[in-house]
Amino acid sequence: MSTTVMTAISASIGFNLNPLDRRSDKRDDHAWIEHLRSDPAARFLVFDGDVPLLKRGSEYDPWFVAGETAAFGQPLHSVFLGEESDGSGRFALGFAPADPAPDTGYGRIDLRSLALQDLVAAGALGILAEAKSMLDWHRRHAFCANCGSASRVTNAGWQRICDVCGTRHFPRVDPVVIMLVIDGERCLLGRQRHFAKGMYSALAGFVEPGETAEDAVRREVMEEAGVKCARVVYFATQPWPFPSSLMIGCFAQSNDTDIVVDTDELEDARWFSRQEVAAMLAGTHAGGLSTPKPFAIAHHLLQAYVEKGDSVLFG
Repeated sequence: MSTTVMTAISASIGFNLNPLDRRSDKRDDHAWIEHLRSDPAARFLVFDGDVPLLKRGSEYDPWFVAGETAAFGQPLHSVFLGEESDGSGRFALGFAPADPAPDTGYGRIDLRSLALQDLVAAGALGILAEAKSMLDWHRRHAFCANCGSASRVTNAGWQRICDVCGTRHFPRVDPVVIMLVIDGERCLLGRQRHFAKGMYSALAGFVEPGETAEDAVRREVMEEAGVKCARVVYFATQPWPFPSSLMIGCFAQSNDTDIVVDTDELEDARWFSRQEVAAMLAGTHAGGLSTPKPFAIAHHLLQAYVEKGDSVLFG
């Protein structure tokens, strides 16, 4: 598959489109960061805990000017997200979650709902995902994992330093494989107990230390469904800010078709015909079964299989 086609596929997946220049080369330049922050053109995302606040209007607007953020008090965390094409800075501010949340006159909508309901522009959604992952990292890593002392923020929010033992901590991303297993005109789907009624999806699991993504695909499919796989083909990735994973989408070719479900991981798993998956994607399945929505990479794995069959395994 050509690079151009793969780029188009990737950009169409939820959270993937992020137009900012991250300017990682300037994060340690405090004067430059503060110049961007004080510029009237700077814009800020505001999070109440892990939920973004949005201005209500004809459409939801996640961006605030500096004067508007003052109403929320002093942020617990601030992260430089990147630079817009016009040179203006974009930042994320994290505030302590209010309990109960006050009626601020702003929309308080979790990121998954924003993506599911397509409430903000694709580029803004990608930036919100970056912000949520970073603010969540700060909430979880206030203390040094090496010695337990309090750590402090540096590099415009992209690093924490322990002044006691000198350890430097960086944001982490957890790799997760999500794979559509194919047997000719059938594919393997499973459902977890917390899924919406009737929804089936591709299998998924975390990559373990010392393991390749390809081996993780084979291991997870074997563990969850008892099916052996051979060929593994990369499809696309998706940042998944819940809290901070990278979904590595793959297709896998099955070596056998007998399913043994790990009931600790899955409620059910079975083979679905390509035609049946097409009906599930279209919302016309006779049994009311469905698939993940278009913002999820699983949807795009299934859509590619419906359109191209097992040729997705061979180029």
